[in-house]
Amino acid sequence: MALPLLTDSARPTPHELGHEQTEYTDLLRQFDQPGACVVCLDPSLTVQQANREFFRQFDDASTDVCGRDFSDLLHPSVRQAVKRQFSRLLDGSRHRFTTHVVAIGAEGAAFTSGLTAVAVREGSAHVASILVVLRPAAGGEEVDMVTDRKKLLTETEARILEGIAAGLSTIPLASRLYLSRQGVEYHVTRLLRKLRVPNRAALVSRAYSIGVLNVGCWPPKVVDDFVK
Repeated sequence: MALPLLTDSARPTPHELGHEQTEYTDLLRQFDQPGACVVCLDPSLTVQQANREFFRQFDDASTDVCGRDFSDLLHPSVRQAVKRQFSRLLDGSRHRFTTHVVAIGAEGAAFTSGLTAVAVREGSAHVASILVVLRPAAGGEEVDMVTDRKKLLTETEARILEGIAAGLSTIPLASRLYLSRQGVEYHVTRLLRKLRVPNRAALVSRAYSIGVLNVGCWPPKVVDDFVK
């Protein structure tokens, strides 16, 4: 099935956007920037249309990008934070937002990207669609993150990692998880080996850098996708 492309004729007009001309002009400039991925989502965040660069970055021979939930194209560690931003567009709290995300492209490659999203409204309130522009980081460098939903951690290891990230030492962790001090140290050693780091500080840094811990979440929370 041929995939639809977001062409110049598919761009929303200033009237459809319902915003000041200056903001609309700023948005249109992003369409013309080399490497910009442009995608139109419906209010459920399902991909409806996109430009060629978007399909180049995200098209997978095993599944069509159109019809997929846009959130599935983001790394699990940033997914909830971005969903909250989209919710504010849909409820009218704001009409646009800009943030940085980690996206998962073709063949599971993760890369950092700037994201701008604008609500396209019908009338004064109803959101008809959301226009998203992704700008991959300069150079298109991939980042070292877990993207294939590996079940890296046991439930106990996940809770210990969360506790360490929150600043808890061994004895409070043992009390919270009903483990002995030796039991906690055993699981910490396993975590250090799994993530290939020398100490607890590096463990937390590594867990955030590869996306095992949720970004923008307190207290720290391990992404459910990676728990056995």
